[in-house]
Amino acid sequence: MNKVKEILNYNFQFSENIHITVKTILIVIVIMVLTALLLKGIKNLVTRKLPANDKPKFKSVFSFVRYFIYLVVLLITMQNMGVQLTAILTASAALLVGVGLALQTFFQDIISGIFILIDQSVHVGDIIEIDGKVGRVVEIKLRTTRAVTIDNKVLVIPNHKYLTSILYNWTENGVLTRESVSVGVAYGTDVEKVKLLLIEAANSNTSVLDKPEPLVLFADFGESSLDFKIIFTINNSFEASIVKSEVRFKINELFKENNITIPFPQRDIYIQK
Repeated sequence: MNKVKEILNYNFQFSENIHITVKTILIVIVIMVLTALLLKGIKNLVTRKLPANDKPKFKSVFSFVRYFIYLVVLLITMQNMGVQLTAILTASAALLVGVGLALQTFFQDIISGIFILIDQSVHVGDIIEIDGKVGRVVEIKLRTTRAVTIDNKVLVIPNHKYLTSILYNWTENGVLTRESVSVGVAYGTDVEKVKLLLIEAANSNTSVLDKPEPLVLFADFGESSLDFKIIFTINNSFEASIVKSEVRFKINELFKENNITIPFPQRDIYIQK
């Protein structure tokens, strides 16, 4: 028994003001284990009552809060056990400053991740565009957001990008989006016929919705062409580039069948002798 007491009271002295006993270490371990079990119980209790869409968000925030709670419990426990925390913090102040500077971006990502989860500006399944990259969000974590592009490449986006870059959320207002294709025809072309062919090209595509109906705009009198724009609605903006490509193919086909010319810019060159 005396031997056990002697082991428990064995003192690890790191400096004149910093010393920790084996007993203190064991008590800290026990309290940390009990804290982990308590947090796990709270997590299971809360997630059981949350909707399926909110569970990943809660787990992400909870994982960050959990480490903060561990740190607070550790400091309080050590303080109550007589460990001189002031001396430890003073001795490690320079190290903490260095670590803080090194992890500055890391903490920016975490804070940004919390903002994203709280204000719900981005959800799993949203189609977003950031820094010219477009992808469908598949996972939102505290530090990064993962999105898959149309060519099945994974974008790993640091969350601080949302604070420093302009974010376009293509599906914020719903899954329906208005897309358009522009085309020019030669001067003298029957504009009413062009209008009907453009509507036919859009309606022939199975991805284009019947309601609202496609709309043709006479955009401008160009330098060498009459400029038109066909506007249509689709319910999968992630594949918008594919749909627009198919509509262009159809327009080109219909124009050839109806002898409608798509002009190219022409320039007159005068050579002086």
